[in-house]
Order: sequence, then C-alpha cells, then structure tokens
Amino acid sequence: MPDAIVAEGLVKRYGEIAALDGIDLTVPEGTVLGLLGPNGAGKTTTARILTTLLKPDAGRATVAGFDVVRDARRLRAHIGASGQYAAVDDHLTGAENLEMVGRLYHLGPRRSRERARELLERFDLTDAADRPVRGYSGGMRRRLDLAGALVAAPPVLFLDEPTTGLDPRARIGLWDVIAELVREGATVLLTTQYLEEADRLADRIVVVDQGRVIARGTAEELKDQVGGDRIQLSVTGTAGLESAARILAPLALGDVQVDATALRVTLPVAGGAAALTEALGRLAAERVAVRDAGLRRPTLDDVFLSLTGRQADEKTKETVR
Repeated sequence: MPDAIVAEGLVKRYGEIAALDGIDLTVPEGTVLGLLGPNGAGKTTTARILTTLLKPDAGRATVAGFDVVRDARRLRAHIGASGQYAAVDDHLTGAENLEMVGRLYHLGPRRSRERARELLERFDLTDAADRPVRGYSGGMRRRLDLAGALVAAPPVLFLDEPTTGLDPRARIGLWDVIAELVREGATVLLTTQYLEEADRLADRIVVVDQGRVIARGTAEELKDQVGGDRIQLSVTGTAGLESAARILAPLALGDVQVDATALRVTLPVAGGAAALTEALGRLAAERVAVRDAGLRRPTLDDVFLSLTGRQADEKTKETVR
C-alpha cells in the first residue's frame, strides 16, 4: 500500500524554541494516523507544514505525491483541512459558506451549488442550509467546517483537533462521519489530545512531545506500553488511604497514584484479576476497609503521564504549537 503522507526529519524553529525537532511520519493510503501530544508538543505545527501553511526549516515531506514546499500550489488541490476552530463565516448561510469554498477551488457556480447541497445533506445540515452560521451550535459549526474540507473531494484530509470543545454526543457523531470517509478511501491525519478519539478512529498512533516523536503504535500497544491493567480502589478514610498505598506498593509495576480528595489509590499491575484478588486479600489482612475496587485499562492521562511526565491537558512552558 503506497504512502499518502511521508515526513522525514521535519524541523521548525521560532528563535531558540524548537517547535519541531526532527519529526518522521508515514501514513499509508486509506488509513488514519492519530497524532497525539500535549499542548505545545508540535501537532499543529506538523499539520501546518503538511498543508503548506508553513515551510520547514529542515527536512522534507510529501503529501499525495507532492512535495509540500516545491509543489505547494498543486498539492493544495489534493488536500482538505479542518481545524480545532471552525473556519466559517458567521454572516453567511451554511450553503453560502460551502459554495464559497467551491468557488475558491474553481468548481464553477453550478457545481459549487450542487456540491454544497450534497454535503449539507450528508452532514445533516439541510434544515439549516439557509440560516446564517452565527446561529449554529458548536457541533453544527464543526460539521460545516468538515464539509468545507470535502468540497473538492480531496484524497487526503488533515483534521486538527476537530472535536475539541464538543459535547460527547456531537463528538461521537463527528467520529462516525470521519470513519465513513475513511471507508470510502480517504487518508486522514488526525491531531488530537483524546486517546479515546484516536482509539476509535486511528489505525496507528504517533505520540509527540517537545517537537519529537516519543512513541508509535496502535492504541492497544501504547496502553500496554504504560501497563496493561490498573487496579483502582477507594477506601473509607485518610488513614486507610496511606495504609493501602503502602500495602499495595509491592504489587505495583510503576508508581502508586494517590488521590487524597477521592480517597482513591491507582496502581499498574500484571496479572489482571489475579492481581486484584491478591490486592484485596492483602488489604483485608491489614483490616483496611475498601469501599469499591476494580480493574481498568490505561486511560489517556495514564498514557500521557507515563510518556510525557504530565497530564494530557497541561500546557508546556512554550506556547508555540
């Protein structure tokens, strides 16, 4: 399967700050690559270079067979992009927004109108087609923005945190649309802070931090990398919390996390249910009262905390992205 996106050694600097410090990526045609990382990691900078909005200081990249610097003008007709902030005109209607995009792609007035109506129907926006966008909900604006990225039916899509700020229902709806596009043959580079989003959509995931790739693999491989299972349990008092953390430390494959507010202890373990049984037995022997307990897979925060040393929603000191 040929690669739709190839990036080799991408570097982008702003003064002394390295927004990208040698990024390598490959995305086969008809697949989704999830680009994960905390704020400031370099996700958006990578997307901007691949969509010809920025020039790299070093390295090279091709998208749909076109060099992103040398063939930038020709490449733009073969890609679509949707960002974390919907790029729509509030004063125009939904239909007018899409028709305007069609004109920019030189589709002509008639084909632009036809394409606008096709996409409004596909994204369940027909009833709002002739209403000004300023009255749209956040989810409607995101769907319209994604529709705009599809006006010219590009083979490669760049979705930069497309569901940030959406409620769960709107997010799931947009996931369904993206999955359908991929089934139809589109190639997608998806930047996101949500591991569950990449888990749902991405064939492969690349994690970046401080402008460098720090992990690659499927969602399951990344979860396994930070520990396949976690015991999470709550106790009935502060004294019990301290005792539980001490008693369970020998079972942990990594750090024991203690949440004093929720009276909760979390630890990575091997052995799944057997490890949980052992943990509960040790706590019972020491008369530590457990309110509830269970096993769970690693979450987004577990992955980010392990790989980057901070929570997913924490910002780096630099603001360049």
